[in-house]
Amino acid sequence: VQLQASGGGLVQAGGSLRLSCVASEFTLDYYAIAWYRQAPGKERERVSCISSTDGTTYYADSTMEGRFIISKDNAKSTVYLQMNSLKPEDTAVYYCATDSGPLCTQFNTYSGGEYFGFWGQGTLVTVSS
Repeated sequence: VQLQASGGGLVQAGGSLRLSCVASEFTLDYYAIAWYRQAPGKERERVSCISSTDGTTYYADSTMEGRFIISKDNAKSTVYLQMNSLKPEDTAVYYCATDSGPLCTQFNTYSGGEYFGFWGQGTLVTVSS
């Protein structure tokens, strides 16, 4: 199981970025994928998750749900995180991860991704004010 995240960069507040997470050696037909982030000096926190079964999406809170959109393309083995109306507090390293299960149960239960065994290398998002 391998995940590779990309798409981060420097953007001004109010701007947008789209992150990509490419999965290899497994199929998104059976694995849910989540996005987490870790800001400097802070704990890792959940962002969003998409299930493998029916593509149900989850967000950590209403502020993310209103600005971020998670989606996937099974044929390309890629999960996307479209981030709009970015704020300086969104600055963090963003990681994609899977717990090898089809649903987002662990994502919804634990905030820090404690039981996610496979992680991508992370991509840095910097939002300037």
